[in-house]
Amino acid sequence: MSDQPVAEIAAGYAFRGDALDLGAVLWDGACHPGAQVRIPLGVLNRHGLVAGATGTGKTKTLQLIAEQLSALGVPVFLADVKGDLSGLSAPGQDGEKVRERAGQVGQEWSGQGFPCEFYGLGGSGAGIPVRATVTSFGPVLLSKVLQLNQTQEQSLGLIFHYADQKGLELVDLKDLRAVVAFLVSDVGKPELKGIGGLSTATAGVILRAVTAFEQQGAGGFFGEPEFDTAELLRTAEDGRGVVSVLELPAVQDKPQLFSTFLMWMLADLFHDLPEVGDLDKPKLVFFFDEAHLLFRGASKAFLESITQTVRLIRSKGVGVFFVTQTPKDVPGDVLAQLGNRVQHALRAFTPDDAKALKATVRTFPNSAYDLEEVLTGLGTGEAVVTVLSETGAPTPVAATRLRAPRSLMGPIGAAELETAVKGSALYGRYAEAVDRESAYERLTAAAPPKEEAPGPSPRASQKDDESLVEQVVGSGMFKSLARSVGTQLGREITRSLFGTSRRRR
Repeated sequence: MSDQPVAEIAAGYAFRGDALDLGAVLWDGACHPGAQVRIPLGVLNRHGLVAGATGTGKTKTLQLIAEQLSALGVPVFLADVKGDLSGLSAPGQDGEKVRERAGQVGQEWSGQGFPCEFYGLGGSGAGIPVRATVTSFGPVLLSKVLQLNQTQEQSLGLIFHYADQKGLELVDLKDLRAVVAFLVSDVGKPELKGIGGLSTATAGVILRAVTAFEQQGAGGFFGEPEFDTAELLRTAEDGRGVVSVLELPAVQDKPQLFSTFLMWMLADLFHDLPEVGDLDKPKLVFFFDEAHLLFRGASKAFLESITQTVRLIRSKGVGVFFVTQTPKDVPGDVLAQLGNRVQHALRAFTPDDAKALKATVRTFPNSAYDLEEVLTGLGTGEAVVTVLSETGAPTPVAATRLRAPRSLMGPIGAAELETAVKGSALYGRYAEAVDRESAYERLTAAAPPKEEAPGPSPRASQKDDESLVEQVVGSGMFKSLARSVGTQLGREITRSLFGTSRRRR
């Protein structure tokens, strides 16, 4: 068969400026090392999608892209869901398979490690602790984590509004519980009378959701010192971009939490970064792994906020890549914002699989390939690629055999990881949690000290059965609190997308 299509595809990827090398064109079962498939560095703020069935090589694709970005001076953020991306910090191991792959795609391979920082949510597992205050997280994202319905979400927004106005800082979850309990007490109810009020039933649902969330061990994710997302924009002394790896294996059973936490980080960056337009290279490329978890069960307003964030953060120099199994996991309005596509193999074992395959094929530009056949026949480490050219036009669709990463394709040892974490200049800044005075402390400061009982009280079991609201409301602190908040000047925090705080920590 003629190699004319190969030449036409290769011409579509012949860029003048800096670009990432993905691999070589596959055509009619053969790999063509002279036909290289690349992504221009300057279009990575146009966002992208890395998709494919489990075991098709998505993680290695992230590794390949991340290390090239780092080498070109671009910081990268990656969420390490399976715990095997810590190898980015160590040189890869030479071997027969690596040399074979390198020869097939025309790659000059040598092992190299890249500058990495390792983080963990709230000190869970290995990594520098990443925490957020409840105030900065905001009511919309918190409602998503707590799985509240629309009415409950609106009520939570009212609680945040009140706390903002009265200067009651919500640093951790006990602060939120204390404010909710106050607002359904006899003393606190009048505080919200003019703006809708808060029903005891709704407050009870919110408090139970918060308590259950804490019992799952998630309370440590909220608190101080709060992580400054500007840390993600750093470069190493040698000019390479720092790869920030958020280690998530310890919270794999809390997918709603880590996907929403990633959205908080992105929203926080959006709030703080200035408008810069299109740059020669992005300030940061942010990989959003397990993206389907973010969109599952999301409200219309939540999806609109995600779409707006993705659309506008481009002009602030940040590129976002969503990583998931099929494009149908990403809503159409978000998918429309993604200019770069790396689609690994899809399976068609069931009618639903076949339907998803046909839907995926329709999202690609017209091409010389039979994409249904190609997408089900790709091997591990192969993908169908189309990106934006330097002029912003889509490149030809290219079945591609991807290059081998230069860093270690697997995790580094636990001892090496611990050494890297504790040796970081950021460790001392974020390692120890700080519990300063905030809403809870101000509320409980007015409570009278409890007297020691001489022995077991007949009312003890009754008090154990009291609800959380009753316990807090019955503490005797509310008159003092009412006087305190009533005399303060309101200092409402400016909130934007997702209701997140715009106040710098």
